[in-house]
Amino acid sequence: MNRTTTSQPETATLFIAASEGDANLYYATRFVAPDPFVYLEIKGERVLVMSDLEMDRAKAQASVDRVLSYAEIERRVKTQGAKDPTTIDVVHCLLRESGIRQVLVPANFPFIHATRLQELGYSLKPKRDPFYEQRVMKTDEEVRHIEAAQRATEEAVAAAHEALRQATIRDRTLWLDGEPLTSERIKKLINVKLMERDCIAQHTIVAGGEQACDPHHEGSGPLPAGRSIIFDVFPRSATSRYFADMSRTVVRGTPSPELVKLYQVVKDAQEEAIGKVKDGADGMKIHQGICERFEKAGYKTGLVNGRMQGYFHGTGHGVGLDIHEAPRISRTGSLLQEGHVVTVEPGLYYPGLGAVRIEDMVLVTKDGCRNLTNFPKTFELG
Repeated sequence: MNRTTTSQPETATLFIAASEGDANLYYATRFVAPDPFVYLEIKGERVLVMSDLEMDRAKAQASVDRVLSYAEIERRVKTQGAKDPTTIDVVHCLLRESGIRQVLVPANFPFIHATRLQELGYSLKPKRDPFYEQRVMKTDEEVRHIEAAQRATEEAVAAAHEALRQATIRDRTLWLDGEPLTSERIKKLINVKLMERDCIAQHTIVAGGEQACDPHHEGSGPLPAGRSIIFDVFPRSATSRYFADMSRTVVRGTPSPELVKLYQVVKDAQEEAIGKVKDGADGMKIHQGICERFEKAGYKTGLVNGRMQGYFHGTGHGVGLDIHEAPRISRTGSLLQEGHVVTVEPGLYYPGLGAVRIEDMVLVTKDGCRNLTNFPKTFELG
């Protein structure tokens, strides 16, 4: 019996986005632009289609095979009868010349472009993150970029903690230079220090007391004495575009014995979880282990008076060109692999008592992990 094999149709990869905000596009091109542009992978060739404004810079900086002029292709399309060509008309011209009718696009591909491509008869295949699977496996160079951003983070947080040490206590509030020491002032100190190291921070968290019991509360107003203050700092390097991520919980003044115990429980759980990170480890099991440890220690999780308390977020996430990327150490979880860079950041949150979160970044290795975070875990600043 004769058997014939049917070859799979050729597929092109297409992005239409601004690489400044799209890590996958930056990863593919190593070119930063604030405005959307066209990137195609066609038959093994990587092609940028750029405006005249960006042509020279793209040719000099982008790690692609060819940089084409959008204006030139647009003129060609006009000679073929299009009166007012769109971006998709330009893309259609290039795909048609290559004989390709199937296109792979990221899951966040613009809907207006997708519908127009489908009207032109293209078959679209959306792909969820990680779009480029190799992004989750960090090279030695990428790890160096992450570590450099982490060193800058540690310097900035050290300066912030020193400001807390210099503060005096009055009416259960921290004071510095004759006025209440606020979250806003400490965040500004951190963010300016980071800018001096060519790192840009957004949504820096310096949250004290009850504010710290909301894990994503950025913090505002005077900082309390004798209560926990959570620092969560996650800047991006302006030069390499890689992120770092670190959380520390501190107290200035005398904490309650219950808060001291809460801190120790979280610290022990975090260090035990780091000890479980290695190639082949199951992120879901690591997360479950922390949940069980907290429960056994008497720290329950659930709704109280309509507000969640206890441990109600994931244990860790990948860090790289995005602050949150694959893999996950959480209830859904992922299998960890050598080359992953992940955070380990358990926390406990109890209104009235306080909150604690401690976070390090680690590089997964064959037999364990290497902690990329050098900053000490000191609770009481004196």
